[in-house]
Amino acid sequence: MSNVLIIDDEKVVCDALSAMTERLGYDVTSVLALNDGVREASTGRFDVVFLDVRMPDGNGLDALPEILSAPSAPEVIIMTGFGDPDGAELAIKSGAWDYIEKPFSMEKFTLPLIRALEYRKAKKSGMSLAAPTLRSIVGSSPQMKTCLNLLVRAASSDASVLITGETGTGKELFARAIHDNSRRSNKNFVVVDCAALPETLVQSVLFGHEKGAFTGADRVQIGLIKQAHGGTLFLDEVGEIPMSVQKAFLRVLQERRFRPVGSKREVKSDFRLVVATNRDLDQMTQAGQFRKDLLFRLQSITVELPTLGERREDIKELALYHLIKLYKRSGTGTKGFSPEFFEALTAYEWPGNVRELINTLEGALAAAGDSPILYPRHLPVQMRIRVVRNSVSQGPLTGQEAPDKGSPEESNSHSRPLPALRDLRESMERRYFQDLISLTDGNIKDACQISCLSRARLYELLKKYKVTRPG
Repeated sequence: MSNVLIIDDEKVVCDALSAMTERLGYDVTSVLALNDGVREASTGRFDVVFLDVRMPDGNGLDALPEILSAPSAPEVIIMTGFGDPDGAELAIKSGAWDYIEKPFSMEKFTLPLIRALEYRKAKKSGMSLAAPTLRSIVGSSPQMKTCLNLLVRAASSDASVLITGETGTGKELFARAIHDNSRRSNKNFVVVDCAALPETLVQSVLFGHEKGAFTGADRVQIGLIKQAHGGTLFLDEVGEIPMSVQKAFLRVLQERRFRPVGSKREVKSDFRLVVATNRDLDQMTQAGQFRKDLLFRLQSITVELPTLGERREDIKELALYHLIKLYKRSGTGTKGFSPEFFEALTAYEWPGNVRELINTLEGALAAAGDSPILYPRHLPVQMRIRVVRNSVSQGPLTGQEAPDKGSPEESNSHSRPLPALRDLRESMERRYFQDLISLTDGNIKDACQISCLSRARLYELLKKYKVTRPG
C-alpha cells in the first residue's frame, strides 16, 4: 500500500487531507512542523509528500532538495496559500511533481496524487536497479541528487534533453552520462560545438554534402547527424545555431530525415538528441534570436545544473577526486593537505565552477613542488586575495569608531572588544539582503540580477538571515 506524508502547520488542513487520502485507500501521516516532516521523510517510508511552503520553522522550498533525496525518493507536491510564480518555477526546477494553490478542491488534490503514484509504479516496474555510470560526475549534495535523478529518467527514454548551466558546470559530462546509461550506449556519441561552426558551413557539417556541391567540396562528406545514427547527437552551445539553420534542423527533429547539401535524395538518421547551453533560450526566443517551436522540441526533459557556489558541500569531494586524477597523470606521489587548504577552497566563489576548480588544483600542485603538504599559499594569489577581501569588512573606521592611538593602555584594554569576524560578516550580509529586497520591492528576478545569485541561492540566504519580502 502506498504511503503519503502531509507537512502543513494548519491542523485543519492536515485533518482534511488525511481524511481524503484514507478514503482513496492509502496510508497517511501528517505533521505540523517542517523539521518533523523532514525527519519523517528521511525514514524512507513515503511515496508522495504534500509540502506546505510557509511553515513556522522554515520555508518548504528550502527543504525540498533534502526531502527529494530521502531513501524512498518520494514525489513531492508543493502546497501554498500564497500564489508565487517565482516559487512555483523554483519548485518545478528543483524536482517537485506539482505545485497547487490553496484552497483546492478534492479533484485538484487527488489528481496529482494519483498521477504521481501511477508514475512511481511504472518507474519501479520498468527502471533498471543498476547504479548509473557517472564518469567524472562527483557530488552528493541535494542539488546534485536532484540532477542525477533527472539523469536516470532521461537515460531511460529517447526524449530530447536540454541541459542548462553556467560554463564549467559539467554539461557535457551529463550529456555523456545520459548516453552511457541509455540503450544507445554501444553506438556513437557525436559532439557538435555549435559555437565553433562557421555559419557558412553549418549545414554542410551537420547534414553532409555531395562532391562538387560547392567550391572546395572535392569529395562526399557524411554529416554529423548521419554519424550519430543509432546513437546520440550532442549539440553543445545550441543557442549559437544561426536562425537560417534552425528551421531546417527543426524538420530533421520532426522527420529524422534530411537532404545533404547538393544531394537530390533524403537520408534517414535515427539519433537521440541532447543539447546544452549557458544562455537563456527563453529570453532569446522573446528577442527573436531563437525559434520558439524549436525550443519546444528541445526541452522535453530539462536538467538545470547548479553552480559550484550553490553546492559548496561538494567542493571537498570534488577536490579529492580530481587531486587523485592529477596525481596519477603527473606520476608524482600523493600529498597531504592542511585543513586551511580546503577552507580556502570552500570560501571562494568559483565563478568558473568545476572547470576553474580543476585548473586551480593543477596549479596548486605545481606551486607546491616537493612540499608534502598543500597549504593555502599554494593557491593562486588572486584567489587568496578575493577570499580574504570577502571575509574582511570593507568599511573604513569612522571618527567615533577609530581607536585612540594616544593611550597604549586604552589600546591594549578589552573594554571595547571587536566582534568576531564571522558575526561581523553575517551582520553585513544581513544588511545587504535587507537593502536588496527593499531596493527591488521584493522582486526575486531583479534581486538575482543585481546580486548575481541564482534563485535557489538567493532563497537560501534570505531564509538564513530571516529577510522577508514585502507583503
